[in-house]
Amino acid sequence: QVQLVESGGGLVQTGGSLRLSCAASGRTFSRYAMGWFRQAPGKEREFVAAINWIGSSTYYADSVKGRFTISRDNAKNTLYLQMNSLKPEDTAVYYCAATSGMAVAIKSGQYDYWGQGTQVTVSS
Repeated sequence: QVQLVESGGGLVQTGGSLRLSCAASGRTFSRYAMGWFRQAPGKEREFVAAINWIGSSTYYADSVKGRFTISRDNAKNTLYLQMNSLKPEDTAVYYCAATSGMAVAIKSGQYDYWGQGTQVTVSS
């Protein structure tokens, strides 16, 4: 079992930056590939970014490529999402997730554990 707790969300103006964190506890964090997803009101949950177990491979949704950076610190059991050049369309609840597969995963069904989410609101 892995417990995930996101933090770092908030209200920011267009063009601003936020860094989300996801603290993991329970089983060995480094054994899991990790991902970030988001869900806007009235929309389905969508993939944002993913990283493999050691941090050597990453993958991004086209909508965030070049603006967002996923990273992890296995010594601190923490996953990060640095978000720059934020746009109003980035407004959503952001979730981190863990999969027991160690490679990058981009489908929500591949993930075994989810956090409760953190709200990100970008004002225009």
